[in-house]
Amino acid sequence: QVSLVESGGDLVTPGGSLRLSCAAPRLIFSTYTMLEMAWYRQAPGEQRELVASITSDGITNYADSVKGRFTISRNNSRKTVWLQMNSLKPEDTAVYYCNARNTLSAETSWGQGTQVTVSS
Repeated sequence: QVSLVESGGDLVTPGGSLRLSCAAPRLIFSTYTMLEMAWYRQAPGEQRELVASITSDGITNYADSVKGRFTISRNNSRKTVWLQMNSLKPEDTAVYYCNARNTLSAETSWGQGTQVTVSS
């Protein structure tokens, strides 16, 4: 079980930017390196969807809807993952959740969620 602390959600206008962060302050470094990190989002009435993921080695994957606009990154020594969101659109409005998957056990953990609202 991994405790994840998210921050950065806000209300922004279309075309704006936000950076979400997700930290695992209770983990030691060696444990954090076992985790694949990801960001999911869930809009009202919709299924939760994968937005971006990143391996410990920095290999990234993005949903087609955010390619070219969002960037996921991580710093293992800081035990933190970020999601830089640029050129935000109203359809990006959702609760964004940080996810950690243990690559050895396949156990997953979720952050509490942070609200991103894109509206004029």
